[in-house]
Amino acid sequence: MAKYLVLIYGSEQEWDAQTPEELEAKEAGHIAFSRAAGAGRLSGAELESATTATTLRASGGATPVVTDGPFMETKEALGGFYVVDVPDLDAAVALARMLPELQERHGAVEVRPIVDHG
Repeated sequence: MAKYLVLIYGSEQEWDAQTPEELEAKEAGHIAFSRAAGAGRLSGAELESATTATTLRASGGATPVVTDGPFMETKEALGGFYVVDVPDLDAAVALARMLPELQERHGAVEVRPIVDHG
């Protein structure tokens, strides 16, 4: 078994403009993802808007600079994540394909292995 981080990206403006019906359909997609992952879904959460982020940036000195907002300007924002424990990358990708954000023209999902230092 291996652990993977599944990162969900998209346009916050598009997400904010969704109708209640679209949000309900998206929620159903996440429920289906969670059921398919079963006990392999270790964690997951929707994130608040990137505008609520606090970023620490290297300053070249001993103390980082703390700023409001995301680290850099991007068109896509990180909207949520899952941590899954599955047999291999193919299994992680198969689960990720289920995410409803991939049905949106602005959506993207990144699957990245988690390093086990244990």
